[in-house]
Amino acid sequence: MRLHRNLVYTTIDSLNAIFNESEYADKVVARALKKDKRWGSSDRKFVAETIYEVVRWKRLYAEIAEVKEPYNREDIWRMFAVWAVLRGYPIPDWRQLEGTPERKIKGKFDELSKVRKMRESIPDWMDELGAKELGEELWTKEIAAQNKQAQVILRVNTLNTTREKLHAILMDLNIETEFLPNQPDALVLKERANVFMTDAFKQGLFEVQDASSQLVAAFLDVQPGMRVVDTCAGAGGKTLHMASLMENKGQLIAMDLYESKLKQLKLRAKRNGAFNIEYRIIDSTKVIKKLYEKADRVLIDAPCSGLGVLKRNPDAKWKLQPEFIDNIRKIQSEVLESYSKIVKPGGKLVYATCSILPSENQEQIKKFLNTEIGKSFTFIKDSKVLASQSGFDGFYMALLERKL
Repeated sequence: MRLHRNLVYTTIDSLNAIFNESEYADKVVARALKKDKRWGSSDRKFVAETIYEVVRWKRLYAEIAEVKEPYNREDIWRMFAVWAVLRGYPIPDWRQLEGTPERKIKGKFDELSKVRKMRESIPDWMDELGAKELGEELWTKEIAAQNKQAQVILRVNTLNTTREKLHAILMDLNIETEFLPNQPDALVLKERANVFMTDAFKQGLFEVQDASSQLVAAFLDVQPGMRVVDTCAGAGGKTLHMASLMENKGQLIAMDLYESKLKQLKLRAKRNGAFNIEYRIIDSTKVIKKLYEKADRVLIDAPCSGLGVLKRNPDAKWKLQPEFIDNIRKIQSEVLESYSKIVKPGGKLVYATCSILPSENQEQIKKFLNTEIGKSFTFIKDSKVLASQSGFDGFYMALLERKL
């Protein structure tokens, strides 16, 4: 086990882009993996995982390395050295790593690991908010779970294949998958692999979608022939799942504020063979009003803090600000009040977030049910999915029915 100079240099360049140029980690990693076509899967794995690891543990590593933001290149090398020592790599005799104090690094790690916000490498405000909303014990478990590496979960596109067939196709490509109990469309990868390069992906046999996210479409109880509206469709992971559950029958309206996201969804829908989807940009309130009381099912996959998906987006820990969460709660209330009017009497609505904070979830529903429009809905059930209990993303879903 040794460090290779070209892989480490790419990692340092990438960390510099994330920490100092405010680029998103997933975009930086995607770019880094295209840097050298000669790299094998283990090289690519090293680059991707190391970038994410240093981003995930930024506060802890910076504290051990005794560096402060903004980080210069030398600081990033010192943080990388901390990562290498803690991962058990022999330190090579490179100029940038000269004088790496291995014993001191291990000693400081042991000392700092006694404090939760350091051990889990999160900002003070996030630690305080999590503990306040979930309680000390549950927050301690949850934030530890959010710092584990996310598994790769596939959602079988049942418009084109079955779970068993896809399992066999991937097995032939030496990609091993396991079934997930109680989730008929999910396959879990035993080991990470670049599934996007496979013909199975290009032929629209599957999408990559976390197991918790896959629960939402079924929770909404969409059926073939219905008129369904996805009000915050984005790039359409849940839209495509609903299209497959509807067997391409009925009308599925995908709405979003951003045309660029709907364009992405169109490309994905074409690959998936999902052709019952209509696309509408929310460029005025008229777009919403035209649909008032017209839909059998409405999904409000609301904008949120994303505190349930930190394992997938570790850089969000450093980009998120407390003011954003205050602001997003107001937007959630407005969206719920406005978009709920699309549900026809007897129809159903799901409000969902990828957050674990009650203030974005149960409390929003409670508040909504006391509004004028909310009084015309009955609360049916909700589901709180925690990473510490499920092993997957943190999620919330509430099912409401509009009174006849």
